[in-house]
Amino acid sequence: MLGTRALNRATLDRQLLLRRAPLSAKAAVEHLVGLQAQEVKPPYYALAARLDGFRPEELSGLLADREAVRIVTLRSTIHLHTADDSLILRPLVQSVPDREIKIFRKGLTGVDLERLAAIARELVEAEPRTMRQLREALLTEWPDADPQALAVAARCTLPLVQVTPRGLWGKSAQVALTTAEHWLNRPAEPAATQESAVLRYLGAFGPASVKDMQTWSGLTRMRPVFERLRPQLITFRDEGGVELFDLPDAPRPDPDTPAPPRFLPEFDNLLLSHADRTRVVPPAHHGRTWQVNTVYCPLLVDGFLAGVWRLVDGALVIEPFGSLTRAQREEVTEEGARMLQVLHQGSYDIRFGTVIP
Repeated sequence: MLGTRALNRATLDRQLLLRRAPLSAKAAVEHLVGLQAQEVKPPYYALAARLDGFRPEELSGLLADREAVRIVTLRSTIHLHTADDSLILRPLVQSVPDREIKIFRKGLTGVDLERLAAIARELVEAEPRTMRQLREALLTEWPDADPQALAVAARCTLPLVQVTPRGLWGKSAQVALTTAEHWLNRPAEPAATQESAVLRYLGAFGPASVKDMQTWSGLTRMRPVFERLRPQLITFRDEGGVELFDLPDAPRPDPDTPAPPRFLPEFDNLLLSHADRTRVVPPAHHGRTWQVNTVYCPLLVDGFLAGVWRLVDGALVIEPFGSLTRAQREEVTEEGARMLQVLHQGSYDIRFGTVIP
């Protein structure tokens, strides 16, 4: 049996959050099987929390040199992946955006999706297009369809990447799209196997259950894959009796291993990649990183969600969910100063806001 703290420390270790790793940005993105990238800045904050010596220019360079891309993959959300992973992970999870299309089916009455994909590919490979431009062009072919549904269908049927300068640190650009094959000047590749995806997931997020992996990927019916892998895996139970799978040689640190404070970005995969999030999110804090349409950046103290943070009016404002000890406040302040130095050259003040009830 693995208790909550044991699961916490194991996951933090694999997420490079127990100690900063001496890895390149590219190696870290590959190890983590991508970074949530709904917005431009989160991948940079994610790596600043995890890597020793990270500089934002390193990740921007990967995107500019087309060694990494921003593309819809896991859970049908935008992730930043290495170029190699983008070509094999998108086809692996294609069933997830396919399900998303069904939500818009009423707006796609009479639309041939194969023809739509062919026309959309020709459009975006001729030149990168914004979603608005794509909607308008497709509407000339299907004037009675819902414009938004047409653009969503194109995004879901094709492996569209966001071209630079979108995604570069310190740059501002609207989203313009082309296909991964065109942007990378490489042909499409066969999908990664489900077995390889499970092994990589466990290496970055384990120990984990079948439902955990399904939550991370958006895939369904993965139990048979785990059963095929069972002979080469080790199993545990959590405190609720749920079976957890793991790689035999993966790190499982002592539950009392110190976990330093970390400032994470909104939508960090650490908080989104398990069906049971209690290994990081105490039950009392469930749902406290978002309100209606506002999503907050999480603060970890002793390895668990302990508050939120934001940059506002020239200050890093830290809002803990409860009282911190003097030592914890000092550690959080030190970590905040480090984050600011890495990403903002220390140009912000640091203050603690009103404790959220």
